[in-house]
Amino acid sequence: MSHPGLTKIIKKILRPGCDNVPSVLAGCVPEWLQGTLLRNGPGLFKVGDTEYNHWFDGMALIHSFTFKDGEVYYRSKFLRSDTFKKNTKANKIVVSEFGTMIYPDPCKNIFSKAFSYLLAAIPDFTDNNLINIIRYGEDYYASSEVNYMNQIDPITLDVIGKMNYRNHIALNLATAHPHYDDEGNTYNMGTALMRFGMPNYVIFKVPVNASDKEHKKPALRKVKQVCNIPFRSTLFPSYFHSFGMTENYIIFVEQPFKLDILRLATAIFRSVNWASFHFYLQLTLTGKAVSTKFYTDALVVFHHINAFEDDGHVVFDMITYKDSNLYEMFYLANLRKETHEFIETNKVNFSPPVCQRFVLPLTVDKDTPNGTNLVRLKDTTAKAVMQRDCSLYCLPETIFEGLELPGMNYKFNGKKYRYFYGSRVEWTPHPNKIGKVDIVTRKYIEWTEEDCYPSEPVFVASPGAVEEDDGVILSSVVSLNPKISPFMLVLNAKTFEVIARASIDASIHMDLHGHFIPTQSTN
Repeated sequence: MSHPGLTKIIKKILRPGCDNVPSVLAGCVPEWLQGTLLRNGPGLFKVGDTEYNHWFDGMALIHSFTFKDGEVYYRSKFLRSDTFKKNTKANKIVVSEFGTMIYPDPCKNIFSKAFSYLLAAIPDFTDNNLINIIRYGEDYYASSEVNYMNQIDPITLDVIGKMNYRNHIALNLATAHPHYDDEGNTYNMGTALMRFGMPNYVIFKVPVNASDKEHKKPALRKVKQVCNIPFRSTLFPSYFHSFGMTENYIIFVEQPFKLDILRLATAIFRSVNWASFHFYLQLTLTGKAVSTKFYTDALVVFHHINAFEDDGHVVFDMITYKDSNLYEMFYLANLRKETHEFIETNKVNFSPPVCQRFVLPLTVDKDTPNGTNLVRLKDTTAKAVMQRDCSLYCLPETIFEGLELPGMNYKFNGKKYRYFYGSRVEWTPHPNKIGKVDIVTRKYIEWTEEDCYPSEPVFVASPGAVEEDDGVILSSVVSLNPKISPFMLVLNAKTFEVIARASIDASIHMDLHGHFIPTQSTN
């Protein structure tokens, strides 16, 4: 038997999307829940006789769950990107992806290909934007981590147009996990490579009022650079999937999981200098960096959970790994292994995700004796220890082990919070549980059902909610049991009791990330 949860994905074939399919409800969807949950992820892994190598390479399939007057409607469409059009026209994969390199000219080897990319400062990546749905102004984009995005209509899922960051700001790469402040402004972070002067990391802002739908002008035309951070190693910039933000600070983690610029065309990562990694604090209003050097032991980070300021400290929580083996697990050849073989192989190599809290003191007296812990907060065991060179060695507090794809009540983003939600990751990269962690009491509750694989949990607050966990959790669920149709799961966020499940008569894929748009925002 093949590895459970993957066979269905790998065998997915190209087919027309679903349009406004009504669901069959069990339970009652709250009447106040009005809006659309957009989800994005890989949905097609074979074109003609060619196949992708990695799960993160599959062509983007966007789907939506619309909640209206107690009913749930489903829609899905493949992202009609240039990559999608080229591949389907040729009936084979002709555009290179994260883990799948295509060489149209067999005379060109890896090195000449990489060299040509380098000379052109990486001008052209795939626009197969399969990671997330993000908002700039009032525009919604399918996004990955390259310079291209595709603007989509959040209702029809049609592509409105292709967007290139480089037409508006000097960037080659940008995250698919921006932050939104209370006013609705969007903050994001990217990487500028060689053509734009000295390579650096760039933090930028797009104002909430940046869209001009009447004149069809993109929100990115009003992008503003907040600040930049130079690479510690010119040819090996740190890979980053997300970053942290408080009311006044941006938190950037420069980790030893590196991009190799000279071999970027092959999507190769390097584990360079696994001695330590560094934290950078930047003031969001002035762009000025905090002068203290913070560092900790080597870790790999994909997702930040939240960050906040507390009595002269910046506190931030991340999902960390001891190494980068998780990426290797998602190669399709690995995922196709027999169940027992997959388990045995990956139990040895698997580095579980660990939620860790770091605390950075904002006021540092350089005369503090060596070895002194400068963290004064009473509700954490995290430390920041003074070193001889006046840097601070940070020791984290472990909060929970085994959750990924973290989410929270976004009203508390950048503020002190108590709860986060996530997908339970054990020996397999595909979760079959979603859970809730109470950071104060360390209480954990979860939802699970046999043969069911839930997506990243999304929190939606109840109208007028005061308590942080007053709301619902939404998760799309697929099952390998032919008697169980895919469904949208609605949980009480406080108790994780099932409020409703909306079964969908359609093929639904396992996705990555998404964005909930309240009804008033889709008009």
